[in-house]
Amino acid sequence: MFSFAFGGSSGNLLAAGSNAQVLLWDWRNSKQVACLEESHMDDVTQVKFAPNQQSKLISTAMDGLLCVFDTDGDIDEDNHLLSVMNAETSVAKVGFFGNMYQKLWCLTHIETISVWDWNDGSRELNIEDARSLATDKWNLDHVDYFVDCHYSLPDDRLWLIGGTSAGTLGYFPVRNDLAGAIGPAEAILEGGHTGVVRTVYPAAGTHWSLGQNRGIFGWTGGEDGRLCCWRSDEIAETNKSWISSSLVSKLQKKTKIRHQPY
Repeated sequence: MFSFAFGGSSGNLLAAGSNAQVLLWDWRNSKQVACLEESHMDDVTQVKFAPNQQSKLISTAMDGLLCVFDTDGDIDEDNHLLSVMNAETSVAKVGFFGNMYQKLWCLTHIETISVWDWNDGSRELNIEDARSLATDKWNLDHVDYFVDCHYSLPDDRLWLIGGTSAGTLGYFPVRNDLAGAIGPAEAILEGGHTGVVRTVYPAAGTHWSLGQNRGIFGWTGGEDGRLCCWRSDEIAETNKSWISSSLVSKLQKKTKIRHQPY
């Protein structure tokens, strides 16, 4: 299983993505209610229910396809596959945004980003040189990869989170305009990690502005084995960010005593 999500009209469904399959269970009785295996031809990387339409399920895969399913009733692909969008390359992550969550952002494994209206299946924005555009918007090292996106509903703004091989992260605003699709970094997380950052968990959910949750900006985890907690600017002078450096130390391996033969 590569991804799973809870949802459904009654909140009773558990969806999961596996090898070219989308599986659904009713978690109340642990029974499988559907196995959708004709829509994707490769590993299903993400499954997500639409926040304001819990019966709608989005699945994405390494085959580049984004599929929209209706999960009401007896689920089958002939009657419940609503639409298919093609990102034309392997999809890594997706997420909903917009005041009615009608938009979908899509990150790929080759570090491109696209924006879709999933209701009508149209692609509104496709940025193939996203790393170069982001790199030009700050004076730090080259942006090597993208970790995630973050959306704020009160501000109706989407940020693309990019990182360097040295562990610095930047929050770059995404605009639906090719001329200025990626704006200057509005938040920089520097000094916590020493390697590639793999996950970002914002303290502020979609219903909060960026960094406005009790002074905590968020948490990050990376290949250096560190878990970092980042404080917001307004309390940075009195409370510094903490780093789980004490958890990174590795125990020394004990050398086994080998018995010499006679």
